[in-house]
Amino acid sequence: MAGLFYMPRLFVYHTEAKQKSDLEYQVLHKQFITMENRLWWVITTPSMYLVVLSALVMLYVSPGLLSMGWMHVKLSFVVLLIIYHFISQKIMYKLRDGVSTWTSTQLRLWNEVSTIILFAIVFLVVLKSALGWVVAVAGLVGLAVLLMILVKLYKRYRKSKGEQVD
Repeated sequence: MAGLFYMPRLFVYHTEAKQKSDLEYQVLHKQFITMENRLWWVITTPSMYLVVLSALVMLYVSPGLLSMGWMHVKLSFVVLLIIYHFISQKIMYKLRDGVSTWTSTQLRLWNEVSTIILFAIVFLVVLKSALGWVVAVAGLVGLAVLLMILVKLYKRYRKSKGEQVD
């Protein structure tokens, strides 16, 4: 999760480096490529494969978990997280090649997607069926809306300080 939280932050900084002079951008671009590659291929991707492997072992050892409704929902969120992982990898490649069309604001919002999925997984495991589905979904939607509002407020704050924002 740490890699999935930090990588989009690097994407934001990588994208905002385009606002620097050409020489500064070239230096930063090279450094961000190095940082992103190391984070992705040394920490984030191997961790994802270890998590998937350990989950498969857990389900093999305790197959009764698959008869529980909350586990199906949790595994759906895990699949969303894996999709998020591979979309982030595509973003990394586009930034590396200088063809990304994502703005820093869009990447800030993208960064919050992993937070929402993580909250959904953790709350689901901790609360299981003790919390009504309607309340859980409303809580996640509320969290998503709150995060989007905070990103927009931060953009407005940066604009008021005279920073160039997209």
